[in-house]
Amino acid sequence: MEDENVIKLPVAENKITAKKRSRPPKFDPEEEEQRRQQNLKRLAVLGEEDGSVKRLETLVFGAEEELLERLVERLSVCVRVDLKHRYRRNLMKGDAESAMSKQRLQQRMKEQFQKSMGGTPSWAQKEEEEEEEEEDDLLRRTGNFVAPSESLPSGVLRMKKCLHANSARPSADRLTTVQFHPSAQVVMTAGLDQSVSLFQVDGKTNPKIQSVHLERFPVHQARFSRDGRTVIATSLRNKMFYLYDMMEGRVAPVRSVRGLSEARVKDFSVCPDGGALLLTGTNGYLHMLTLKTNEIVRSMKINGDVSGVAFCPDGSKAFVNSEEGEVFVWDVRSSRCLSRFMDDGCVKGTAIAASPDGRYLACGSQAGVVNVYSQEACLNSTNPKPLRAVMNLLTSATSLTFNPTSEILAVASRVEDEAVRLVHLPSITVFSNFPVASRKVAYRVSCLDFSPRSGFFSLANNKGHAPLFRLLHYKDF
Repeated sequence: MEDENVIKLPVAENKITAKKRSRPPKFDPEEEEQRRQQNLKRLAVLGEEDGSVKRLETLVFGAEEELLERLVERLSVCVRVDLKHRYRRNLMKGDAESAMSKQRLQQRMKEQFQKSMGGTPSWAQKEEEEEEEEEDDLLRRTGNFVAPSESLPSGVLRMKKCLHANSARPSADRLTTVQFHPSAQVVMTAGLDQSVSLFQVDGKTNPKIQSVHLERFPVHQARFSRDGRTVIATSLRNKMFYLYDMMEGRVAPVRSVRGLSEARVKDFSVCPDGGALLLTGTNGYLHMLTLKTNEIVRSMKINGDVSGVAFCPDGSKAFVNSEEGEVFVWDVRSSRCLSRFMDDGCVKGTAIAASPDGRYLACGSQAGVVNVYSQEACLNSTNPKPLRAVMNLLTSATSLTFNPTSEILAVASRVEDEAVRLVHLPSITVFSNFPVASRKVAYRVSCLDFSPRSGFFSLANNKGHAPLFRLLHYKDF
């Protein structure tokens, strides 16, 4: 019995096919296209009487909705994005999906990030060992829950080395940025390989969420916006910078800023109110850029070149240190200099950081000395004396970061391998067990960061890695 769903083509054509079976014909694209069009016409005629043809069309060309979607994509976005590129392979859902439009790529990135933000973490699993049970207890908690914690003891910092934060996608060049997301279990890395990458933090596999490749744009600095929705990325020689909206999956270049006469946008700080960036210019200038309109709303100027900026917790004041070793205190709203003082013993200033609790101000110098001051003294005196000088670095102190509880100050120099220390507060003494003396772990450090509740610590180095450490004293991410 013949199958009623089989479509029979004319016998004459079958004979031609039979004749040529012994020797395959040479492929002719034009002839093949003519033959395909003829078959389509025959199928259209048969389709009026036979419903199986419609099913065949669906199998060959896809459903009508999918076909329309493809046509719309081709008409609206002519440029197709290659998913086989090493930075986009994680976006593929199958081997057959080798390319897609920019519009669909944007949607895919949006879905992937939203899934990572709201999905069930893969790290919520119980371990057998006591130390790993303690680690998992931290990871089962949400980032919004704050558990009470005893004061951090000095001397030895209980910590555990984890898999590199970016192990799923190491950088091919020096990393310049590592930063934890302000509310999700996510960490970002960026560097000179022209990419920004996001990873879910679990301490065990740290799976990659997504990577964004910025063509001909080695990333000098990248930061999350205060609400965690956007990544701001600057380069080394460009006036242009990028805004990456992670929730929408949209990467937008900002090619010009109204009111900015600088030749490049390189160093910046995200203002605590979340609506603006403070751009570091040349010749001592600082420019306030509003993210609503991407324009400069006010500027400030210090004597000498700017080497670092740090905000008070409420964002009303900014500490700015110069390469000449002078520290300026600015009222952010009025752009008025409130006071200034010389960093004690400093010949050339290199970095500055303010503690989140408003108690401490750290100033780094080219000599490697880090002076720790009382913020209150710096705001009320023109000649404050440091509480203590941290002298454990032998080369320029280029990175300073306080942890969220203001109990640890991380200091580092990118000039020398393993030049990184963790300082206990309020004793202002260095933890004796970091870094490990027997083997290299940190290499040359360009950036440091702590997770929102201090459960993790990471750094960016010249090897393209982001070593990750679990700080066991803290019970939350």
